[in-house]
Amino acid sequence: MIAPVLNQTDERQLKRLLWLVAVGFFMQTLDATIVNTALPAMAEGLNESPLRMQSVLVAYSLTMALLIPLSGWLADRFGTRRMFLGAILVFVAGSLACGLAVSLNQLVAARVLQGAGGALLMPVGRLTVLRAYPRERFLGAMSFVAIPGLVGPLLGPTLGGWLVEIASWHWVFLVNVPVGALGWIAARRYLPDFRGVERNRLDVPGYGLLALGMALVLLSVDGLSALGLHGATSLVVLVTGLACLAAYWLRAGRQAHPLFPPSLFRVPALSIGLTGNLISRLGSSAVPFLIPLMLQLSLGYSPAQAGMMMLPMALAGMLIKRFATWSITRYGYRRVLVINTACVGGMIASFALISGTEPVWLLVLQFYLFGSCNSLQFTAMNTLTLRDLDTAQASSGNSLLSMVQMLAMSLGVALAAAVLGGFAETLQAEADPARMQQAFRYTFICMGGMTLASAWVFWQLSPHSVWVRRLEQDPGFD
Repeated sequence: MIAPVLNQTDERQLKRLLWLVAVGFFMQTLDATIVNTALPAMAEGLNESPLRMQSVLVAYSLTMALLIPLSGWLADRFGTRRMFLGAILVFVAGSLACGLAVSLNQLVAARVLQGAGGALLMPVGRLTVLRAYPRERFLGAMSFVAIPGLVGPLLGPTLGGWLVEIASWHWVFLVNVPVGALGWIAARRYLPDFRGVERNRLDVPGYGLLALGMALVLLSVDGLSALGLHGATSLVVLVTGLACLAAYWLRAGRQAHPLFPPSLFRVPALSIGLTGNLISRLGSSAVPFLIPLMLQLSLGYSPAQAGMMMLPMALAGMLIKRFATWSITRYGYRRVLVINTACVGGMIASFALISGTEPVWLLVLQFYLFGSCNSLQFTAMNTLTLRDLDTAQASSGNSLLSMVQMLAMSLGVALAAAVLGGFAETLQAEADPARMQQAFRYTFICMGGMTLASAWVFWQLSPHSVWVRRLEQDPGFD
């Protein structure tokens, strides 16, 4: 049961809500991409190896994954307005701390604070729209919100490279401060407040098991490159993390109000959508990390040039949205996801063909095609996962999807860094751009093959089931 305070017939309030949530999405997506092109400059300024800077990205997305499970409970208990305002303040404080960092450890700690704000900013905003709009208008509402949210990835890499060249990498984070201040002022005045009628107690032991399990699984992967853990140690950490996750799900079945009730997984769309999100995003999440590094470390691009080369990916993501809805309606989820997942994997592997001698227009086309396939993939997966949930399941299902997305992003970057670091060490490539390019080639092939294999998950969709046909008639959102 939800106690809304927004009158859904007030169109002006609804439009203000969409703009406010869009600003929050813009901040989050801008920060998720603006850092990628600045990593080599950060490494130089902090006297670190560029191949060890993935912790700056992993710390942010892991923190989001750890705190997102709390977003639904916090919004239900304290209200969406209070949590959204608090999220903006924490996010801005974390951005300021990042800009003032003078060591890698300080920067990682500040990214944790920034991720804590982002963990609430994205899902609470999306949950507010989900509860404010009637089902028949939900697709249009989220399509509107998604457009400003896509401007962040469009501007992020280019803005990051430009700021590095004209000022310093610190401004990559400081740019969030004025945007966040304006968003907070507007949200305080116009954001509606929703909260749950039932005040359920937080399952603290269950949350502890879930958070510890995710952190240990990621640590087992990231530790291979960032922390120098040996294979046996990483294996022990991985098994311990998986044991914690298994213990959580066994415990959740015996709790009256778990964070994520096991009954969610009786919804076929959510089960397959979450599994596909986790596996297929590993490869695609690695691309925004690998491409700017490759362009700068192996091919001699400047930060601004590397950022400009990322524009086709983001632009394609914006332009493909209408086609995504049409293709799902026309061909169905199973066919679209199986074929498109294979295309995404193939496009990732195709980056291994980059040598630096090809014309720029060919690289632009290659990046554009990947951005198109990747955007279609996200739209289809997210629609499939959430659109079949009823009102009672919306909060926990929304939080679970956001958590899986952030966990997949963390794992994708950590895994790509571990694979790249392993190849670079084997080839003794850090001081040799040609050998470094070879390490990147092998890494792209590995990540592309992993994504290609994930098409099997979506093959499990039944093309004749009632719930798939119903979703095809009314796709949800990205």
